[in-house]
Amino acid sequence: MKLIFATHNRHKLEEVQAVLGPGFELVTPDEAGVHEEIPEEQPTLEGNAFQKADFLYERTGQDCFADDTGLEVEALGGAPGVYSARYAGEHVSYEENNCLLLKNLEGETDRRARFRTVIALILGGERHQFEGVVEGRIATEPRGDRGFGYDPLFIPDGYETSFAQMSAEAKNAISHRGRAVEKLAAFLKERQNG
Repeated sequence: MKLIFATHNRHKLEEVQAVLGPGFELVTPDEAGVHEEIPEEQPTLEGNAFQKADFLYERTGQDCFADDTGLEVEALGGAPGVYSARYAGEHVSYEENNCLLLKNLEGETDRRARFRTVIALILGGERHQFEGVVEGRIATEPRGDRGFGYDPLFIPDGYETSFAQMSAEAKNAISHRGRAVEKLAAFLKERQNG
């Protein structure tokens, strides 16, 4: 089964392909001939995921999916949330986002946070939504050099290590994106075999 995945992020593509496994071919927007910037202008993760999926579907007419992920920090009222990728501004590094998050949490004892991923799938013209959540806390300093985004700061519940200290396999087994993709994969496999 061939699906267009609305991402230019190689890490994310590899992560999702690993969970989906063989039998699924992920195609990037560029490979599908869509070279425009994919819009993300909605105030919610769900809204952004569907805006991206709709954008691809309108241009290609092919089965596609998009995801949007946010880090929701309790003490910051759910921020950065939908603005996670551009928390410190447009076109900033992961490090700059992490620095701002740590600065905003200075002196804060409640470090609880969750990562939430929403996947919007358009299959045969039908719209479907899947969600994955992982609860955890924000470390007081970056730990580890694997992964991307807020991985060096996020310590999932039940662990003493950050996502950036885990192997890709270990992270995928418990991560928000991994959980959402598992639901997507189960649904797609059911459709494939149905």
